[in-house]
Amino acid sequence: MTRVAIIGAAGYAGAELTRLVLGHPGLDLVMVTSASDAGKPVSGLYPALANCDLTYVEPNVRDIVDAAEIAFLAVPHTAALAIAPSLVEGGLRVIDASADFRLRDAAVYASWYGTPHTAPDLLDHAVYGLPELWRDSIPGARVVACPGCYPTATLLAAAPAVEAGIVVSDRVIVDAKSGVSGAGRSAVPGTHYVAVNESVSAYKVASHRHTPEIAQGLSDLGLAHPRVAFTPHLVPMSRGLLSTVYLEVAPGTDAGEVHALYASRYAGEPFITVHESGRMPATSEVRGSNRAHIGVAVDEHSGTLIVTCAIDNLVKGTSGQALQCANILLGIPETTGLDLPVPVI
Repeated sequence: MTRVAIIGAAGYAGAELTRLVLGHPGLDLVMVTSASDAGKPVSGLYPALANCDLTYVEPNVRDIVDAAEIAFLAVPHTAALAIAPSLVEGGLRVIDASADFRLRDAAVYASWYGTPHTAPDLLDHAVYGLPELWRDSIPGARVVACPGCYPTATLLAAAPAVEAGIVVSDRVIVDAKSGVSGAGRSAVPGTHYVAVNESVSAYKVASHRHTPEIAQGLSDLGLAHPRVAFTPHLVPMSRGLLSTVYLEVAPGTDAGEVHALYASRYAGEPFITVHESGRMPATSEVRGSNRAHIGVAVDEHSGTLIVTCAIDNLVKGTSGQALQCANILLGIPETTGLDLPVPVI
């Protein structure tokens, strides 16, 4: 059994990761930390985790290094900067669900996050943990930077078309919608029940911090100079994320051929389903799972490829993907602990 610590385990992503690790046959959850909830039992804060007998403790690097072999970081941005270098120096493998090691350029990070990147040397050792696109970079990594939820769905939607070279414009339009859990556990006015119930709203328009991450991924896939127009929306549901990506293709592009391209690209991927032509996914199909469901259509009149990807923002968008990366690091089947049936209603 591989000993695991979850840092920042009391947030929504951390709690979901706790649930998944507890059910994993090869992982032993030995520590859960929370600066704000230290001293509280996990089962007290989250009664649904009644099978967990751990208590949240203050995060202490020395204690984490002594107890664990892998550390999952489910912390806000900048918090990982403060702790990841010491964990790596202590010999741990770090899987970071924050934004701190996703962007390879420290100057880009500083520009979008409004704070200097204080561990730029570690950026050279961090790999981007989106297995379906960059699986080969994960084995042996000391730091795995798990993608954001919006970039995960967006890049999975765009990848086959960009890789195949059928996209004829660098301009990419992304219209995405997420459940309220994506905003985190801390209550703020914009995420209160009365603010989100029976309402859909766009937020951080033209300024969302996932924009450069999406652009970086599109560039890595082969789009020369991506110009990303990304608009996220908050929708009145607890979890789930739907990203619709608009890509310009050449006139006469055949919808059947594009669908075949997507089906071929993701054939054999255990967590990806490409729906049959004409069918688009819904977030309810993937709730609670590490799956991504993709629908493909071509608007012949405008020369636009429209691809929609549905994921659960707390699983494939965060904690499940982190566990998938851990499986790859450990050299075990990446579906371990993740290939489970989910509710159908």
